[in-house]
Amino acid sequence: MPGPSTRNLSQLPDVFSLKRLLQSVAMLDAIICPEWAYRYYSFSANWATEEMMGSMRNGEGDEFFVLFNSYGAFIKGFDHESMVASLRLPSEQFYRDLPRPFAACCSEPAFSPQDVTFCMWRLSEAPAWSSARLELAASGDSDGSAHLLSILDCSPDTYRQWAAEYYQREVSPQATIAVYEHRALTDEIVAAINPTTDLASLGEDIAQIGYPT
Repeated sequence: MPGPSTRNLSQLPDVFSLKRLLQSVAMLDAIICPEWAYRYYSFSANWATEEMMGSMRNGEGDEFFVLFNSYGAFIKGFDHESMVASLRLPSEQFYRDLPRPFAACCSEPAFSPQDVTFCMWRLSEAPAWSSARLELAASGDSDGSAHLLSILDCSPDTYRQWAAEYYQREVSPQATIAVYEHRALTDEIVAAINPTTDLASLGEDIAQIGYPT
C-alpha cells in the first residue's frame, strides 16, 4: 500500500499519533547523532505557548514542518527537485484554503513559507486530513510529499532502513520499537541504539523533545 502523501491522505496518522511518531524519530536521531546540526529529524515540545513543532531537514534544501496546536496540526513541505517546485507557483495557492487556526503558519519565517510544494492540515474535530487543492500530474510524486513523508508510515522498520543508509549504522529493531512505543528510555535502550552515548547525556534532548523518561 502506498505511504502517506497528498494523494494518499488516509495513510497519514491522526494528529495525536503523528505527534508521538515525530517525537520518536527525533529521539532516535538524538541518540544516534549527538550533533544537532547533523540530525535529520527534530522536535520542539515547547515551540510556543500551547504549540509543538516537528521538522525534517535533509541539508540539501528539502524539508517539512509540522505544527501542533490546540486546534490540530499543520504540515508544510518543500522538495526542491519536485515538478511542483519547478513551476514556481505563488505560495498563496497552497495556503488559500488553510483554516484560520493555522493562518499564522503562512508567514512564520521558521517554516520558510515561500518554499512550499505541499501543504496539509487537520483540525482536531475533522475526520480526515485536507490538502491544498492543486492540479497535479495524473501520476507520480509531483510535489515530493510521498518521498519526504515516507517516514510517517508508523513502521519502525522504515526508520531503521533509513538510518542504515543515512547514518551508516544498523539500529536495534527491539530498541527502535521501544522508542516508537514511547517506552521510558533506559540505559539499555540507549546503548542498544548507540553504545557511545548514555541516558544521562540526553537530558536536554529529552526535555526539548518532550519524550517520556
